[in-house]
Amino acid sequence: MSRIIRTEATPILAKAVEYHGFIYTMGVVARDPSGDITAQTKDVLEQIDALLETHGTDHTRLLQAHIWLKNIADREAMNTVWAAWLPPGQAPARACVEAKLASPDYLVEIMITACR
Repeated sequence: MSRIIRTEATPILAKAVEYHGFIYTMGVVARDPSGDITAQTKDVLEQIDALLETHGTDHTRLLQAHIWLKNIADREAMNTVWAAWLPPGQAPARACVEAKLASPDYLVEIMITACR
C-alpha cells in the first residue's frame, strides 16, 4: 500500500497531503487578514512556497490551482501578484471564482496541486 503523508494534520484538515509524489494543499488564506488583496495574496503564496518546500518541491511543479476571491473585482490585482510569482511558462491549470470565504476579512484563498 502506498504511503500518504499528512502535514500538520488536525482533526478537520491537513495543511498538505502527499500521495504518489503529488502534493495537495489546503485552501490557504492570509495569516494577517487586515491587508489588502495584494498583501494577502503575497502572504498566501509565501505559505504555499513553504508547504511545497516541506514536500521537496516548489512552484515550478504546479499542476492545478483553485483561487477564491471575496470580490471578483480584485482579480486583476491578485493576478499581478500571481503572475510575478509564477516562473515564466510554468502556469498551472487554474480556476478563479468569487466566493463567500470563511471570514469576511479574507480576500483570497488558494489551493494548489503540485508534484515532486
